[in-house]
Amino acid sequence: MTLAGASGSAATHPTTTRDERRAFGVAAGAHALHDGYTDLIYVMLPIWQAEFGLGYAALGLLRGLFTGTMAGFQIPSGFLAERWGVPLVLAGGTALAGAGFCLAGVSAGLPLLLLALLIGGLGSSTQHPLASSLVARAYQGGRSLKALGSYNFAGDVGKMSVPALASLMLVVLPWRPTLAILGALGFAAAVAVYLLTPRYAAVAGVGEAKDSKVLAQAGRRGRFGFRVLLTIGVLDSATRMAFLTFLPFVLIGKGAALPTIGLALTLVFAGGAAGKLVCAFIGARIGVIATVCLTETLTVVAILALLPLPLIGAMMLLPIIGVALNGTSSVLYGSVPELVVPQRRTRAFATFYTGTIGAGALAPVVYGFVGDILGVTTSVIIVAATLLLTLPLALALRSELPRQSSPVEAA
Repeated sequence: MTLAGASGSAATHPTTTRDERRAFGVAAGAHALHDGYTDLIYVMLPIWQAEFGLGYAALGLLRGLFTGTMAGFQIPSGFLAERWGVPLVLAGGTALAGAGFCLAGVSAGLPLLLLALLIGGLGSSTQHPLASSLVARAYQGGRSLKALGSYNFAGDVGKMSVPALASLMLVVLPWRPTLAILGALGFAAAVAVYLLTPRYAAVAGVGEAKDSKVLAQAGRRGRFGFRVLLTIGVLDSATRMAFLTFLPFVLIGKGAALPTIGLALTLVFAGGAAGKLVCAFIGARIGVIATVCLTETLTVVAILALLPLPLIGAMMLLPIIGVALNGTSSVLYGSVPELVVPQRRTRAFATFYTGTIGAGALAPVVYGFVGDILGVTTSVIIVAATLLLTLPLALALRSELPRQSSPVEAA
């Protein structure tokens, strides 16, 4: 008996086509809104720098507070969902994220803004582990990988649309009412999430002794492969978040105004959304390892090429950077179910997102101190060079990815 067969027999609640559509719609919608909230902060950083007189390290701390809280509470969110159910926890988190931005919109000083970002990050901690496991539960086998890729694409739609909407609103509104209005969207989304999320029964454990022996034999390899995959994801996420933190200031050095920065981020995220789909096709043709090596190398080359270009040339290069910068993550996320049995997917996704988002939260703070000491340009060069560490790790992962469709345990 294969592991896939064992896990298949454990399902206690068959999935209907209607359940699939609802599960994907809820997960994709939540991903778009929460990722849009997260990357809205990039648009706000120059504004907060001028408002509160902050240095790069302090700006990195603002970004890191939100994403660090989001990363740190993802595993507890998984435990809460096991106790109270995905619909309630995911809806509550969405409402809490919206409340955080509403509070930021009425903040009169830096302490209240810090509290608002803390609350927003706490709410957003529910989205990645719960929404991704919801998709993985609704779609089985190879369909799960495709659905997860589309779910990841939805996040990039949010990254494009919410910062772009904020940039347009900032033309006619001050930043505080802009954030309050966008935060109110979270409350409406929370109601939709609670009403539309399918109610699934818990996935049963693997009870047969022979299946437990298969899991024990496969577990060591699965754990190592999962850890390598997680390390690649950590480095990739740290590079992405550090680069996006510095990007507005690189463009300001080239003469960009605030609306141009919003457009630039939209171009990066548009390229990132395309990269999720393009890299899925490339990965299917040349494999996960070759795709990771290709996208990471292209990211390094494109970031270094951006620095000497004038503003117009830099703007033209940004979609290409987005393709490479975000394309890798889609391949990595899609590989998690290949290393994890269904019974452990929620916790595995929580662990993976905790590591990658945690790295993304810490990176702006660390590189912010580097930026204060060495300047923006040197810091961006260091950020790009660090990404080269993923190449030998990708080669080490080659023998760990399963050669069949059966997942293994990655505790």
